[in-house]
Amino acid sequence: MRGRLAPSPSGDLHLGHAWSFLLAWWQARALGGEIVLRLEDVDTERCVPGSEASILDDLTWLGLDWDGPVVRQSDRAHLYQSALETLRAADLLYPCVCTRKELANAAHAPHADEHEQGAYPGTCRGLFTDREQALVASGKPAAWRVTVPSGRLAFEDGCAGSWSEDLSHTCGDFPVTRKDGQVAYQLAVVVDDAEMGITHVLRGSDLRSSTLRQKLLQDNLGLPHPAWFHVPLVVDAEGQRLAKRDPCLALRALRDKGWKATEVIDWVAASAGQKGTPGRSAKEWIRDFDPAELPPGDVSAPVIQGH
Repeated sequence: MRGRLAPSPSGDLHLGHAWSFLLAWWQARALGGEIVLRLEDVDTERCVPGSEASILDDLTWLGLDWDGPVVRQSDRAHLYQSALETLRAADLLYPCVCTRKELANAAHAPHADEHEQGAYPGTCRGLFTDREQALVASGKPAAWRVTVPSGRLAFEDGCAGSWSEDLSHTCGDFPVTRKDGQVAYQLAVVVDDAEMGITHVLRGSDLRSSTLRQKLLQDNLGLPHPAWFHVPLVVDAEGQRLAKRDPCLALRALRDKGWKATEVIDWVAASAGQKGTPGRSAKEWIRDFDPAELPPGDVSAPVIQGH
């Protein structure tokens, strides 16, 4: 098997990242598999200078290693372009010039309840043949959207069991590029996972909504499906998912307060229902890792106090 760690260099890692990355790493190592490190920097506007070095330092501090060199999405544009050409050749894409304001207005228009709020209503489907024609006709740049069929799609979640939804109602035709031509997250991840031979994807349950979109793209491109595992989230006192804007829970902040890596590891292991002697390294926890013990619900972040 082959898993992956896939942080985005858009800020410091926090306890939520430590949670999901340790679980993914333990899963791979417990099964005797490989795990690779992929920096998801395809959205260059969100990348923060120095973030990559900070991420690598935090992962090393936690005791996590990876197989092979670090992979960066910013080096893989040719692979994404090839996938786009395949989708275009199959007539599965169309240009979309809709702005965010127009989409927001459409969501409140009559008959908007035919789609869930936020689902793209297909406004530009069939209007243009390519981005150049769309620009000439509308005066606005176009993104590529993939056509989503009606009907429920399903996948098996290794943590939550069977999961299904009708993408045509929950998200509608979704973008695979931005208007500047840069590939979107969903397509980049699909191409990367296939090209890198990823067989197991363990990540937070907030990304479960992305999985069926990725599965649809995999089917359209004739690519294999990995096994998906969506683990509970680490949430704050208000029950909100931790974010990079929560500086007190950043690993760097904890390290500055005097936290040891084993303290973070012990917290993750205990919160994940793992049984074993505390105070051990990430590597020493591998033999005791049991995914069946993972909790069904979200995990509360600890109250951080100075050391």
